[in-house]
Amino acid sequence: QVQLAESGGGSVMAGGSLRLSCTAPGFTSNRCGMGWYRQAAGKQRERISSISSDGSTNYADSVKGRFTISKDKDKDTVYLQMNSLKPEDTAMYSCKTESHYYSCGLGSNWGQGTQVTVSS
Repeated sequence: QVQLAESGGGSVMAGGSLRLSCTAPGFTSNRCGMGWYRQAAGKQRERISSISSDGSTNYADSVKGRFTISKDKDKDTVYLQMNSLKPEDTAMYSCKTESHYYSCGLGSNWGQGTQVTVSS
């Protein structure tokens, strides 16, 4: 098990931006992918974006064109840049280590979650 450290959530007005960070020690050396998920109150958890060990990315339609996932290999950190935020983006956001093309040596680990609140 590895402890994932998330940060960057907060409250913003619609149209604003936030950048979430997720640090997972050993993420790069263990060839892990990372997924970002969110869960709004009363709704099912949604996988919104992911990045693989080779840098390939994937986005849910709900965030495509507004959110950008990236990573800093040296810092074992994955970022989620969120632009043009909408009230419907309000949710608890969490990251998770994943196996994509390779088996992630860290297994599946969740971050503690960070709250994003977007007001109109």
